Amino acid sequence: MKKILFPTDFSKASLNAFRYALELAHSCDAEIITLHVYMVPAIDQGAEFGAAPYLLETYDILEMSNFENFKGKVPLLHTIAEEQGKGDVCISNVLKEGDLVSNILELIKAEHIDYVVMSTKGASGIEEIFLGTVTAKIMTSTKAVVLGIPESAVFQPVKRIGFATHFKADEVKSLKRVISIAENFNARVDCIYVRTPGDKVNEVVIADWELNFKDKVTFNIIENASVESAIIDFTMSNGINMLAMFNHRHGFFESLFHESRTKKMAYHTHIPLMVMHED
Repeated sequence: MKKILFPTDFSKASLNAFRYALELAHSCDAEIITLHVYMVPAIDQGAEFGAAPYLLETYDILEMSNFENFKGKVPLLHTIAEEQGKGDVCISNVLKEGDLVSNILELIKAEHIDYVVMSTKGASGIEEIFLGTVTAKIMTSTKAVVLGIPESAVFQPVKRIGFATHFKADEVKSLKRVISIAENFNARVDCIYVRTPGDKVNEVVIADWELNFKDKVTFNIIENASVESAIIDFTMSNGINMLAMFNHRHGFFESLFHESRTKKMAYHTHIPLMVMHED
C-alpha cells in the first residue's frame, strides 16, 4: 500500500488540502499519515537550579496541552472523509515536537512516503510560494511526489492534468507516473510545451514522444515568448485542474515561475501543483 503524508495545522486551508489527500488515497489505494508539529520554548540552560523542576513541569503541561488539542481535532479529519465518501481510507496520526520541515523530511524517510500533500497557506507572492514556504522547501528537498494545494483552491475531482515539458529524456519517467496517476483518477493528461523564439527542440524527438504516448496523452505545442504566461493561460482556458512538473536538478523549478506575477498569482490561488523529482 502506498503512503501519503499529510502535514496539517488544522487550518481552513489545510483541511481543504486534506480533501485532495483523500481523493489521491482513494484513487491509488493508499493510506494517509497525518502529521501535526508543535514547538515548545527551549529550556534556559542558565536557569536557577531550583527553578528547573518547575520549568520541566511547565513543559510537561504544554506538551499535554498540545496532545489534547491534537486529539480533539483528529475526529474532524474522519468527518471530512465520511462526508466525501472516503471513509474507507486508512488514516493514522502522528504528533511531533520541533521544526516542521525537519520532522516532515524525517517522516518521509522513516515511513517510505510516496506522496506529500499539503497546503501553501501563508505565501504572499509567487516567489514566496516557490522559494520561501514550507511546501516549497519540501518540494525541493525530497524524492517523494509533492502536491501543493493553494490556499484558495476550490476542491474538485481531478479530471484533467497538465504536464509542463520540454521533451527532455529525464522527464519521461515523470510523465509515465503522471499517466498512472491520471488513470487512477480517470483523468486525461495534457502535455504542455511552450516553444519560445530560438528554441531548438528536435522535431524528431517530439514525434517520438507523440508515438510512444499515443492514445494516452494529448500534446499541446504553443508558440509564445513567455513559458510562464503560456502555461498559465492554457491551464485557465482548458479546464486543467492540476499541473504536474518535473523538478530538474539545475534550477528549472525555481526559475520557471519568475515574471508576470499577476497572472501567476491568479493561477496559483486556484490550481494544485504536483512536483516530481529526479531519482
